[in-house]
Amino acid sequence: MGLSLSRIAAVVAKEFIQLVRDRLTYAMIIGVPIGQLLLFGYAINSDPKHLPTAVLVQDHGELSRSVIGALQRSGYFDVVSAARSQGEMDKLIERGTIQFAITIPGDFTRRVVRRDDPQILVEADASDPAATGGAVAALAQLPQYALMHDLKGPLATPSATGPPFEVVVQRRYNPESITSYNIVPGLLATILTLTLVMMTALAVTRETERGTMEMLLSTPVRPLEVMIGKLTPYVVVGVIQAAIILVLARLLFGVPLEGGWLALAIGMLLFIVGSLALGFLISTVTRNQLQAMQMSVFYFLPSILLSGFLFPFRGMPVWAQWLGTILPVTHMLRVVRGSVLKGVGLGDQLGNLGALALFVLVVAGLAIKQYRTTLD
Repeated sequence: MGLSLSRIAAVVAKEFIQLVRDRLTYAMIIGVPIGQLLLFGYAINSDPKHLPTAVLVQDHGELSRSVIGALQRSGYFDVVSAARSQGEMDKLIERGTIQFAITIPGDFTRRVVRRDDPQILVEADASDPAATGGAVAALAQLPQYALMHDLKGPLATPSATGPPFEVVVQRRYNPESITSYNIVPGLLATILTLTLVMMTALAVTRETERGTMEMLLSTPVRPLEVMIGKLTPYVVVGVIQAAIILVLARLLFGVPLEGGWLALAIGMLLFIVGSLALGFLISTVTRNQLQAMQMSVFYFLPSILLSGFLFPFRGMPVWAQWLGTILPVTHMLRVVRGSVLKGVGLGDQLGNLGALALFVLVVAGLAIKQYRTTLD
């Protein structure tokens, strides 16, 4: 009854050969860790800089230009728009086009010269507190150095009087910087991604393993009809999950529900259908439930880390933002946070809703084509 090293070696060799022959599992073992290490290591940045900023300059003097120049030299602010009115600034920050809106009043130069406590207003989109924290902290030093080369000679400010102007920061949509206001709505997209993609992939793969899928294919039912029939119950499950998350977000965490219900409903439906179609596509590629689970997790990790759910989206390099834009979770997060925290209507969400609709069409088309080829 003693152990035989030769028999153990034979079993080990057999397992290695089988592992190498299974290309999908082999790729996941080698490729996935390397790819994720390189991707997330270079992409994740918790201190975003070069944030898009709009300015409303009502004083076109030299001092105003010095303040704007100092903002850009800090590295946190990139002036991308010069607004003509407060309404235009509000629209830009509501849509998420800019992160900061800066207003320099018309009497700024006169009050600086008179040492009459001048102020500039900085409005921050604080729906994601982590994205604005570093930039807001940098604003505290702005009055000390912005005008140091302008206020010389007779304009020099006595040290006893303090800084030449004050920066008033207004955090919009989340003035208290409560993290749950940003995280909890985002969980709607991430939880639906995890549950729906994996649930569908495992359910269809399980039927393939048991042979019931081949029995279904022997009937006159077409591939599209099979997919619609199989996904419809899970659409109902996804809607129930989304409703539960929204109700608990309000009752347990006090997340404000500002409106934008039509955009939220359409986005939620498109995202649910797209996630289920992706799960169906995964089931046509994988051979067993273990592979289906591995591929679902492989999709889930980038969806969390590159979508702006845990880390600021604008903190990533440009190439990583392009990758994140491909992910449907990114657009669903913008729809949810825009509706729940800002009350953004349907017109301002058309870009994100269009991206979700395109994702549904592409993934559903690939799923039908792959299903026909692999199980025909």
